[in-house]
Amino acid sequence: MRLVLDTNILIAALIKDSLTRNILFLPDFEFLVPEYALEEVNRHRAKIARHSRLKYTEIDLLLSLLLESVTVVTAEKIEPHMKTAEALIGNIDPGDVPFVAVALAVENDGIWSNDRAFERLSGIKLWKTSDISAYLQKGR
Repeated sequence: MRLVLDTNILIAALIKDSLTRNILFLPDFEFLVPEYALEEVNRHRAKIARHSRLKYTEIDLLLSLLLESVTVVTAEKIEPHMKTAEALIGNIDPGDVPFVAVALAVENDGIWSNDRAFERLSGIKLWKTSDISAYLQKGR
């Protein structure tokens, strides 16, 4: 399965050893993020450190391990899809536009997010963590 990751999924995996983190390490999945997501994670490092009680070096190491199964999609690749993504979700949450643009630019099975803004999208499947858990329990 190939899913676009919302930043909230990466941040959740950095903060707590959880189902989210475990899914990110499963070999059956490939994940995609826009370059923007890495900048966003970096902006939240202090919050991540505070909530996880990890040092910045530990966060960086964990992030590098998580990113082994993540393809970073360049801004150049998603640029042709930004206007369409803006029309789909820009009025709901402008910060989500790059994630929708990735979903439009690269073959995938949907967006993994627990953000309700993505529920309003048509044509792009939203996977919440609970959906992925149910999918895994069914044996894929």
